[in-house]
Amino acid sequence: MSRSVGTVTIAVEACKGCDLCIPACPPAVLSMSIGVNRNGYHHPELHDGCTGCSACLMVCPDFVFTVYRAERSRG
Repeated sequence: MSRSVGTVTIAVEACKGCDLCIPACPPAVLSMSIGVNRNGYHHPELHDGCTGCSACLMVCPDFVFTVYRAERSRG
């Protein structure tokens, strides 16, 4: 049996703070930052538990996410 594991990188400075990625994240591992980027926008922050599902990438109008995914065997 295997399950998807992954992570994302976030281009913080390109983010305009639309917040669409937060509710779109099935494992609920994104939250909006308290701080702002150089343009004055809050941006998503990643927490542990990302599956690499790409939901954030699919809803992001600014394409700030890069998704990395791998299959991990469970014994």
